[in-house]
Amino acid sequence: MIAGISGVIEAKRADALLVDVGGVIYRIGTSTSTLSAVGDVGDAVRLYTYLLVREDQLALYGFASQDELDLFEALISASGIGPKTACAVLSRFQPDQLREAISQGNAQLFSTVPGIGAKTAARLIVDLKGKLPEPATGVVPGGAADEDVVAALRSLGYSAAEAMSAAMRVESTSGMTAEERVIAALRLVNDD
Repeated sequence: MIAGISGVIEAKRADALLVDVGGVIYRIGTSTSTLSAVGDVGDAVRLYTYLLVREDQLALYGFASQDELDLFEALISASGIGPKTACAVLSRFQPDQLREAISQGNAQLFSTVPGIGAKTAARLIVDLKGKLPEPATGVVPGGAADEDVVAALRSLGYSAAEAMSAAMRVESTSGMTAEERVIAALRLVNDD
């Protein structure tokens, strides 16, 4: 299906991006983490995507990192969790926090997400415990994130989505040292 989208941000909504791809504008549902990581209106964007096909609906969801997409797919596979609720979970928790909450069986933490009650939170823990995908080290389709830059930003406390987004936006010219690429990525993250 559609594995990724590359285009220009036409508009940002509370729960979606409008992306212009060659004159066609796609509405792509997403998390607030991705919304903050991708840049502003008019900026180029590349997203990992998931196409939801139902009898009465086609919906496209996109994320700044493969890790976030993998977690989205895991969440919607759980009983009682739809795509909007999965995006709400990803908006509330960073991928590492989500994995930790699942592994520790912290259902109370999931109850803080709108649309998830105590029973759904408990079922979510049961459905996903031991089944969450490991963090992806891949890059956005067509992009090339510098793993050294991502690792440096992650060690400084930035989320995987923020680190991947900044690393992909750094011009990887052969003349830049690893330090220069990290500094450039830090400037990008701090400008967002």
